[in-house]
Amino acid sequence: MNDSPAAGLAAGFSLLAQSASSIAERTDLLFAALLILCGGMALLLATLIVVFSIRYRRGAAVDRSHAPTQARVLEATWTITPLVVFLGIFVWSALDYVRMVRTPADALPVYVVAKQWMWKLQHRNGRREINELHVPLGEPVRLVMTSQDAIHSFFVPAFRLKQDVVPGRYTSLSFKATKLGEFHLFCAEYCGSEHSGMIGRVVVMTPADFARWLAAGPAEPGLAQRGFELFRGHGCSGCHAAGSSVHAPALDGLIGRTVHLQDGRSLVADENYVRDSMLVPRKDVVAGFEPIMPSFAGQLDEEEIEALVAYIRSTSDRPKDPPREGPK
Repeated sequence: MNDSPAAGLAAGFSLLAQSASSIAERTDLLFAALLILCGGMALLLATLIVVFSIRYRRGAAVDRSHAPTQARVLEATWTITPLVVFLGIFVWSALDYVRMVRTPADALPVYVVAKQWMWKLQHRNGRREINELHVPLGEPVRLVMTSQDAIHSFFVPAFRLKQDVVPGRYTSLSFKATKLGEFHLFCAEYCGSEHSGMIGRVVVMTPADFARWLAAGPAEPGLAQRGFELFRGHGCSGCHAAGSSVHAPALDGLIGRTVHLQDGRSLVADENYVRDSMLVPRKDVVAGFEPIMPSFAGQLDEEEIEALVAYIRSTSDRPKDPPREGPK
């Protein structure tokens, strides 16, 4: 066995940083392919420049008569070949992107609120974290993120993932951790004077250890349960409950459902649609219903909005009543 310092340095050297998510290896492969392609082309062009500069330098004994005036095959080759290569790279990267943004239905939801200068995270059962995110190994996780103030960016280098976190809307990020351990979490968008201190860590645990960690937190209502309490406390159930006398759309199973709007548009309801419906209710009015819902802007903070969204999402797991239709 070679225990020399040089051998240890060689064993520890890696061209790319540690990869610890299912998308990281595919991202690294694409990066390596681009590096090889660009490096190869640069080397080829540099070699041709040197060869032609020496071969056809001033005073060289070469035949310069009968210079070609057309080179259609060459022109077609250097036009079509790069086009095919670039289209291949586009298709490759597009497939990787689709794979990255496609979220499995059983993904573990984690709700994230970014604020100057910390990450506040909450799991489905109500357990909270600050500047730390515990996740299980080999299981899909979906982060639903928003900002309380400035634009932030959730960046985990070992996962090769970065997503802007924007005030006033939700962005999401899905991943599956493939290695146990702790990994750096940064804010990659300048967000104020203490931006450099907005750091944390992602802790990847075995599923059994994660389940024990999740259950060991302080006893408090789950996120959906808290959302249900807010749903009743703010009077939402008075209009949107199944037995309500007020004519309002039913919310059970709303997220993921196609909603037809008064102006003729249709959309698939997601977290942003639910959020806008609470804060800007006249933006997307459901067909057949009057725009009578009041705005809750200023009455709910970001964590309360997330709890309400989590409650409405949880209704998708229950047997659904038929969507309530407006008058014909």
